Amino acid sequence: MSKKINIALVGNPNSGKSSLFNSLTGLHQKVGNFPGVTVDKKTGLSKISDEITANFIDLPGMYSLYPKRADEWVSYKVLLQQDEFIKPELIVLVADASNLKRNLLFCTQIIDFNIPVVVALSMMDLAKQTGTQIDVPGLERELGVPIVPINPRKNKGIELLKKTIESTIENNHSLSNRSFIYSGMLAPKAISEVQQILPFASDYMAIHYLINYSHLSFNEQLKEQIQEIAIRNKFNSTRTQAEEIMQRYARIKHIMQQTVVETDPLQKSLFTEKLDNILLDRKWGYLILVAVLFLLFQSVFWLARYPMDGIEWAFGKIAAIASFSLPINWASDLFINGFLAGLSGIMVFIPQIMILFGLITLLEDTGYMARISFLTDKLMRKVGLNGKSVMPMISGFACAVPAIMSTRNIENKKERLLTIMITPLMSCSARLPVYTILIALVIPSKLYFGFLSLQGLVMMGLYLLGTIMSLIVAWVMQWFINIKERSYFILELPVYRNPRWKNVLYIMIEKAKIFIFDAGKIIMIISLLLWVLSSYGPPQKMKEINESYSLQIKNNPASAEEITREKKVALLQHSFAGILGKKIEPAIAPLGYDWKIGIALITSFAAREVFVGTMATLYSVGDNTNTNNNTLRQKMSAAVREDGTKVYTLATGLSLLIFYVLAMQCMSTIAVVKRETRSWKWPIIQLLYMTGLAYLLSFIVYQLFK
Repeated sequence: MSKKINIALVGNPNSGKSSLFNSLTGLHQKVGNFPGVTVDKKTGLSKISDEITANFIDLPGMYSLYPKRADEWVSYKVLLQQDEFIKPELIVLVADASNLKRNLLFCTQIIDFNIPVVVALSMMDLAKQTGTQIDVPGLERELGVPIVPINPRKNKGIELLKKTIESTIENNHSLSNRSFIYSGMLAPKAISEVQQILPFASDYMAIHYLINYSHLSFNEQLKEQIQEIAIRNKFNSTRTQAEEIMQRYARIKHIMQQTVVETDPLQKSLFTEKLDNILLDRKWGYLILVAVLFLLFQSVFWLARYPMDGIEWAFGKIAAIASFSLPINWASDLFINGFLAGLSGIMVFIPQIMILFGLITLLEDTGYMARISFLTDKLMRKVGLNGKSVMPMISGFACAVPAIMSTRNIENKKERLLTIMITPLMSCSARLPVYTILIALVIPSKLYFGFLSLQGLVMMGLYLLGTIMSLIVAWVMQWFINIKERSYFILELPVYRNPRWKNVLYIMIEKAKIFIFDAGKIIMIISLLLWVLSSYGPPQKMKEINESYSLQIKNNPASAEEITREKKVALLQHSFAGILGKKIEPAIAPLGYDWKIGIALITSFAAREVFVGTMATLYSVGDNTNTNNNTLRQKMSAAVREDGTKVYTLATGLSLLIFYVLAMQCMSTIAVVKRETRSWKWPIIQLLYMTGLAYLLSFIVYQLFK
C-alpha cells in the first residue's frame, strides 16, 4: 500500500535548495501561500519508491535558527512543529560543500531538534575546484545523520538521496541518542520545567520555546507558564544564544579538522573572484550592466519578430476564411470579431513574453542578478532604499504582484514600504503587448550600424523611464514616510554557474501558460463583452441608423460599398461602447486620445494587456474594409478621426506609451499592496500619484510632439 509523507526541504540561501526541489519534483509543483501569511509556499510531489510518495515543502532559506524576516519565521515555526497545517516527518537539509563551516551551524541546530534528518551535500564540484576534500563517511559519523553528495543540475545523487530517504523512513532512523552539543546544560532547570509541560520537546527545542514563546502558536495559558519559568529561572536569551553558537562553532571546528582538507585560500583564485573583479568594477561593472540590459531588450525584438509576424499572418488567414465560409449572422460575427480577434490579441505576444522571461531566468541562473543588487546599492541609498530593493524591482519587470510580496526580505520597514510604493512603476510583462503594438505603429523599423534596432532602443527607453521615475518617487517619498530605523545591506553573492537550459525552457513554457490561461481568460472575457457592447446600442437609435443607410443604398446602389462602411462606423459610434467612449473623450482629448482609446484605458484597468484585446475587438467590429484579413496593426494604422486625420500619430503614440509606463492599470497590484501594508491608505495613495503622474507627463509629451 502506497504511503504519502511530508518532507521539509531546508538550507541556507544559495545552497542549491531550489535546484534540488526542481530536480525532485519536476512538473509536479504548486505555489501558494502559507496559511495566514503572505509568504510563498512551494510544494511538489516526488516518487521516492513504489511504496512511498513524498510531498516536499520548500521552506524559505535561513542562516540559523534565530529568525528575523517574515519568511524566516515561517520556516522556523514549521521546524518547531508549530504550524498546524504542515507537520514534516523528515527533513532534507541542503548544505553547501564549498562553504561547509557556515552551513554546518544551521545543520547542527536542526539535528538537535531530534527530527529525522538527511543531509544533501551540494556544490561538491565547486569544493573540488577550490581544493577542498571532504571525508563524507567521517562527517556522517560525526554528525550522526546520513549524508548524500548531490548535483541536482546534472541529476547526480538524486536516486541515492531517494534511497536514503526511504531507508530513513522505513528504519525509523532518527538521530543518534547524543546531541551535537549539550543543550541541556545551557539552562538546565528552565529546560526541565518546560519539558514537564511539553514532554515531546528536546532540550534544544525547549530553549527555543523559552526564547520565542510569545511568537509561537501556543495558547495564552501555555505562554504565561513558559514566561513564568523564564522569569523564575532568570533565563537570559541573549547569553544563551551566544553560548550556544560558541559551543557549536568549537565543535564544528574540531569536525572540520577531522573530516575536511582545505587548501590555503590565498593559493587559489576562484573563477568567480576573477570574474567579479571585472563585473563589479566601479567603472566597467556599470558599463557591462547597461550593455546587458541593452542586449536584453534588443533581443526581445530581434528574436520575436518572425514568430509574431507568423502568428498575425495565420490569424488573418483564419479570419478571412471564416468570413468567406460562414453565413452572415450574429454568431459568425461573434466568432470572427469577438473570439478570433481576442484570441489573436493573446497569442501574438507569446513569443516576446517567453523570450523576456527566458533571458531574465538566464541572468538569475548564472548568478549575475545578485551582482546587479550589489552594483546598485550605492544608488539605492541616495533615494532612501538599499540594494535589497533591487531584486523586487527587477522582479517587477515580470509582474508587480510577486515582486511586491518579495519585499518581505527587506528588514527595514521604511525601505520595504518605499519599495512597495515604487515597484509598480517597473514595466511588467503585462505592459509588453501594449509597448509592442504602439512602437510598431509609430516608430519606424530602422537599423543603425546594421544591428541597432530603433524600436528596441525605444523599448529600452520605456523600461529605463519607469526605473528612473521609480527612483525619483522614492527620493520624494522618503521625506514623507516617518519611520526611523537603521538599515543594513548584507548580501551573499552566489558563485557563477552554467545556466540550466532545461530550467530556462521550463520557465518560458510556464510563463506562456500563465499568460494564456490567466491573463488570456480576462482578455477573452472582456473581448466578448466588448463585442456585445460594440455591436448593440439603444434599440431605437440603431433602428434609425439601419433604416437610414438601407435607404441610401437603395437610392444609390453604385455606392453601396462605401455606404456600408459608413454604416459600420455609425453603428459603432452609437453602440453602448461608443456612447461610453464619447462621454470620457473630453477628459482624454488633451492627451491625444479618441473615444476608442478611452474605452481601452477603462478595460485595461483589469489587466494592462487587455488594451490589445480591446483594440482588436473595437477595430474588428468597426472595420471599414471588406475583409478581416488585415492585422490589428494595419487596422490601427489606418484608423482616422472624424476630420480625416490619423489617430495614431507619433505624438499620440508616445503619449500613450508614457501613460502605460506610469499609470496604475492593474487591480491585482492594488489588492496585493493592500494585503502587504494591511491598509487601504497606501494603495489609494499609489493609485492617485501614479495616475496623476501618467496624465501630466502624457499631456506634456503630446503637446510637445503634436
